[in-house]
Amino acid sequence: MRTIKLKYQNQYIENIAPGTTLYEISKLVQKDFEYEIIGAKLNNQMVDLSQIVTDNGQVTFYDRSSSVGNRVYGRSLEFLVIVAAKEILQDKSDVLINYSLDNGIYCEITGQKITKKHIEELEIKMKELSKSKLPYTKSVVSRFDAINYFRKHGQMDKVKNLNYTSNTTVDLYKLNDIYDYFFGPLVHDTGQISKFKITYLKQNSFVISYPSLKNPRLVTKYNHHEKVFDKYKEYEEWGRLINIDMVADLNDYGVKGNYSEAIKLFETHYENQLSLVAEQIYRRRNDIKIILMAGPSSSGKTTTAKRLSLYLRAKGLKPHQISLDDYFVDRDKTPRDENGDYDFASLEALDIDLFNSHLKKLLRGEKVCLPRFDFVKGKKIYEDRCVKLGEEDILIVEGIHTLNDVLTKYIKAVNKFKIFITPIVQLKIDNHNRIRTTDVRKLRRLVRDSRYRGTSAEATLKIWHNVDKEAENYIYPYQDDVDVVINSALSYEIGVLRIFAEPLLYGIKPTSEVYTEAIRLINLLRQFLPISSEDVPKDSILREFIGEGQNSL
Repeated sequence: MRTIKLKYQNQYIENIAPGTTLYEISKLVQKDFEYEIIGAKLNNQMVDLSQIVTDNGQVTFYDRSSSVGNRVYGRSLEFLVIVAAKEILQDKSDVLINYSLDNGIYCEITGQKITKKHIEELEIKMKELSKSKLPYTKSVVSRFDAINYFRKHGQMDKVKNLNYTSNTTVDLYKLNDIYDYFFGPLVHDTGQISKFKITYLKQNSFVISYPSLKNPRLVTKYNHHEKVFDKYKEYEEWGRLINIDMVADLNDYGVKGNYSEAIKLFETHYENQLSLVAEQIYRRRNDIKIILMAGPSSSGKTTTAKRLSLYLRAKGLKPHQISLDDYFVDRDKTPRDENGDYDFASLEALDIDLFNSHLKKLLRGEKVCLPRFDFVKGKKIYEDRCVKLGEEDILIVEGIHTLNDVLTKYIKAVNKFKIFITPIVQLKIDNHNRIRTTDVRKLRRLVRDSRYRGTSAEATLKIWHNVDKEAENYIYPYQDDVDVVINSALSYEIGVLRIFAEPLLYGIKPTSEVYTEAIRLINLLRQFLPISSEDVPKDSILREFIGEGQNSL
């Protein structure tokens, strides 16, 4: 009888009988993993473990400690909570899978009033389903059959989205006689989803937490970030108010040839935030002398600082921008990471004493000549860039550590105004498929890196784990201790970024280690109809990434 062999790492798994599933094969190599294997890549394509092996090839397995496996775990957990809610609430409600929050997923339940007791019952039911080890069964059906199924069950959000899908078939997953679809494979059975914790919030909402990449061993306690949460809610409710809370709603504007109206709505919402922030600062102008702004990579800090400066100038204030990058220590004093590379993200990479000295002098009304860091020479140089603060002058400092009080330890709190900026996309693909904030930042960065830094999309994706690590260590811990949160997302932007990013992602070869991630992002982009960059205002924050904007404000 013919047998099959699969290349696994630097060895081969041989004598595999035709018809064997990857789930069965995974048991042969489980000893190589700390956690249970829950996902696989077969011949460079993501598949679930129920996939039958029919020929020789190459396989990679994943547990929840990998970024790929963590997403598989999260998607499967979402389906589990949806099914459990149907049983607890007798099919009267639906679960809205909204967005990531802390180390979990923020969800809402529609259709009836939900109490903390309901949520406790929901968690108990999920644990029962997990112990039952129910299979996640995949079926490949025609797109029209899927549309008819969801229409019959009143899930018009999925019907509307599938009307914008060009695929002839759709992968549906079944759990406990409930069908749904998700953008990626799920686990083999509910027994593999055993670690989770539900925290009831308010107004029919809760967060379901699960092991993170940083701590895959257990579920950490949920920490509620009130200001970021309020910004999420504000944007979400605004999206519903203007009837653009699903990707298909935005696509409708394209079908009608009226993207300009949607673009104006989102641009105005972003600008309105800056106007309100400028008003807050103006009211406290006698105290505030330093505006500290930070956010994860590709949040749009540069443009936001410039636009905020314009609003402050309109109120008679005189803003001066300072970049922390100009306060790096000389290259020979730069700390190194565990790999021996320069660690520019470290707080010790900054000349904190010089920075504080300059701030104190400026607040005393003294003239200070600011440095510019020469990245070629690896040292600070001083040019004719001197500042002296008058009564109406104010500093805007932008950089990775600005929210950390250690950086401004000699400056009184009353003199500081802190801003956390991040792109929060309120759009969902449908009620059960969310868009991750990190994906928006990732698309922004790979477009910008390609256009302005000569960096390939492959290179950008390869270093993204370091980008996330930087935010986790140096930015997110301080997001609660701020005066205001600014949402820098323009929910139409993925349609614009598609035109720039899609060719870059298609250029990544199947042999690349980030090929799977490239395909995932392509599938996300394809949910959006393309939007011409000509419709984007020249002073839009999006121009920071796609270019062809105004050179100055």
